[in-house]
Amino acid sequence: MPVEEFVAGWISGALGLVLGHPFDTVKLLGFFKGMSFPIASIAMVNSVLFGVYSNTLLALTATSHQERRAQPPSYIHVFIAGCTGGFVQVYCLAPFDLIKVRLQNQTEPRARPPGSPPPRYRGPVHCAVSIFQEEGPRGLFRGAWALTLRDTPTLGIYFVTYEWLCRQSTRDGQDPSPATVLVAGGFAGIASWVVATPLDVIKSRLQMAGLKRRAYRGVLDCMVSSARQEGLGVFFRGLTINSARAFPVNAVTFLSYEYLLRSWG
Repeated sequence: MPVEEFVAGWISGALGLVLGHPFDTVKLLGFFKGMSFPIASIAMVNSVLFGVYSNTLLALTATSHQERRAQPPSYIHVFIAGCTGGFVQVYCLAPFDLIKVRLQNQTEPRARPPGSPPPRYRGPVHCAVSIFQEEGPRGLFRGAWALTLRDTPTLGIYFVTYEWLCRQSTRDGQDPSPATVLVAGGFAGIASWVVATPLDVIKSRLQMAGLKRRAYRGVLDCMVSSARQEGLGVFFRGLTINSARAFPVNAVTFLSYEYLLRSWG
């Protein structure tokens, strides 16, 4: 199994996170506060995603990354490989994503009124231990079903969008230019968030349910309850900021991934 795709995915994920972290923490006081935990987790998850995607394509088409411009895989193969990468990454991502959501939804110390209790969690490790103690091992995977439903088809669409845009702007057999990679990666990120946002809302609500002692019976119950209480518009809450973040993050992620593999190949 080629490992360079995993390494390139790790590095490109870290670079994309550096660019996107201010959007993730826009409600906090420091744009780059708390980056060590996200860099470690998102870099690992991106490594799994791109590594599994590329190796699934290798299994389906018997072509390496360097050979795929001369022998482009079908969009069905690209979609299957993207879905496979999305499915596998979920079970690496779920605990990290849960911890990130819990930490980001607790009030910053400077923003709390005088006399209010201290933050529930002192950091990522304390958050993970607390969830494990209070909710058991399954608590660390709260929202994983919604995450699976979100990421499996979404990442298939993500890679198909990227490949289609690259092919539309590049002559057969040639590598796409840096500008093409940036634009294709950026729009692939936006397309994936348009599809993913409804289930991302549900996923976040399921993840916060244990913290608020408010339990949903599952994904469907959370969807129905949310729609009844807040209307259908609730499922697209955060789409604007997610799209604004997605373009530069995924543009940089794909550019660094492609050029790392080209330089090594």
